[in-house]
Amino acid sequence: MTDRHVAVILFDGFELLDVFGPVELLYVTPGFTIGYYGPQRGPIASSQGGQVVAEHSYDELMDPDIILVPGGVGTRRLVEDDAFLKQLKAIGTSADLVTSVCTGSALLAAAGLLEGYRATSNKLAFGWASSFGTTVEWVTTARWVHDRDRWTSSGVAAGMDMAAALIADLCGTEVARDATVVTELEVHTDSAWDPFAAVHGLA
Repeated sequence: MTDRHVAVILFDGFELLDVFGPVELLYVTPGFTIGYYGPQRGPIASSQGGQVVAEHSYDELMDPDIILVPGGVGTRRLVEDDAFLKQLKAIGTSADLVTSVCTGSALLAAAGLLEGYRATSNKLAFGWASSFGTTVEWVTTARWVHDRDRWTSSGVAAGMDMAAALIADLCGTEVARDATVVTELEVHTDSAWDPFAAVHGLA
């Protein structure tokens, strides 16, 4: 079996942990390769100021196995960027699995990639994120939501729990457990565990 290629969608103002939390788990799991894609090749600045080098441009991304769309302050601009949303929709439509962390789900919804799906997002920004999409069933209380070929998670660190669940779904629970042991991560395996929904008045 060939490795599954995970294409990370980078943009100016992406959230570092949204990317590298899930990437760490996927990296230590056999059967995955990681690629970084930006609007053009070269350094892309995160919300925190650190830069990540995009090895490829969006135009070079053809039929990915999995795409990972992070959140971050840059999502506020991109939900109004028609050219980006059109490109994201094309990429997502060709992917086997579409995943997002935090307000990355707002980008998916704005691009039309969550129509008819259940989804969640960062609870602090939930009101804003859930304003996108027409037929999206936004789930207020969820650490992550898995609906067919879509995986969306709550804010920032929740992406690691989602990634562990994704690995378990694709590779088995023992493989997922091995990844969490290697990274010394205590994951929440209940997707409905979400104390932050109550903190932000959603539950």
